[in-house]
Amino acid sequence: MFGASLVLLLLALCAPAQAADPGTVARGHYLFVLGDCEGCHAGANGPLGGGQSFTAPFGTVYSSNISPDRNTGIGLWSADDFYKALHRGVSRDGSHLYPAFPYPYFAHLSRSDSDALLAYLKSQPPVHAVPPHAQLYFPFNIRANMIYWNALYLNDKPLPYDAKHTPQWNRGAFLIKGPGHCAECHTPKNFMFADKNSDALGGAIVEGWFAADLTATKRSGLGDWSAEEIAQYLKTGVTGKATAVGPMQEVVAKSTSRMTDADRAAIAAYLKSLPPRAAPAHENVQVPRDAMAEGQAVFVAHCSICHKPTARESTGGFPLLPHNTLVQNRDPSTVLRVILGGSQSIALADKTTSSYSMPSFATLNDEEIASVATFIRNAWGNRGSAVKPSGVKALRQ
Repeated sequence: MFGASLVLLLLALCAPAQAADPGTVARGHYLFVLGDCEGCHAGANGPLGGGQSFTAPFGTVYSSNISPDRNTGIGLWSADDFYKALHRGVSRDGSHLYPAFPYPYFAHLSRSDSDALLAYLKSQPPVHAVPPHAQLYFPFNIRANMIYWNALYLNDKPLPYDAKHTPQWNRGAFLIKGPGHCAECHTPKNFMFADKNSDALGGAIVEGWFAADLTATKRSGLGDWSAEEIAQYLKTGVTGKATAVGPMQEVVAKSTSRMTDADRAAIAAYLKSLPPRAAPAHENVQVPRDAMAEGQAVFVAHCSICHKPTARESTGGFPLLPHNTLVQNRDPSTVLRVILGGSQSIALADKTTSSYSMPSFATLNDEEIASVATFIRNAWGNRGSAVKPSGVKALRQ
């Protein structure tokens, strides 16, 4: 009897793991899309191999390998291990994760969501790849410090249902605050890199780009946008009021464009309910005529062939500048990054957007770039703060 039991035990240990239910895997794949997981974990070794760098004032961290590789990925992780990482920011080996991995937002996922996401990840091909180690300054390189950070800032409770709002609004709130982790980029951070909830989704600098104000603020936020325009932007990255550039192109291409129409509408409904921020002081400051004239001269010489000076004209799919939310942001970093580095149209799987290519204008000097940025931020009814050459110099460096 003992021999027979041993044989049965060995057979059980050697038997392949039971395949997850296809419906669970499909649900996990959609959660993977909602969380823009590929956007962070894609690398030279594929969409799950990790290794992408993320730079912050306290150093650089790298995304992990989330493929089912047993040695370098999560192949040996149990459902409990995975849930603990999403909800407490603790890895399988007990080490603490940094909030660059957005577990403060994933913590709002249910256990069934966590299990479904893991089922999808484990259904993918394994990738043998070891991402670089984090390069952080003291004392941020001591992972155990995250115990205190979590005690101060981590809320892993389910998001409450707000009966004062519609089911659509509540779905949008869950997507924004949960898997979509929009505050990771769009909410300013305090000195401990935790969200400033008093300025939630009010816009923030991320690796030299300004992640836009998503509140109902006029001009620089979504106050002039309709819910339909927000949903269109999430689907295509393009509206008459803004065009996705920089890191937001990847978010649209790999996440929001692949969401359902219902989920994009839910996000739009939630964002339209957010109160506006206080009007920026520069809205009452008029840019001097000579400064506008200098910027206009640069614009006519280098920009006007593609960017027509009316809101109704566009050539070759180039973004419209009048009434453009990104152009009027209270922080000009994104505009300057585009002028200095150029930009390409967003690449969607269904190729539904117009194609354009903007070259770099880094050969212009700091004064010229500052003047043309000031001009486009204040022409055609736009209103934005004047740009200083020193700001251009800092970004150029």
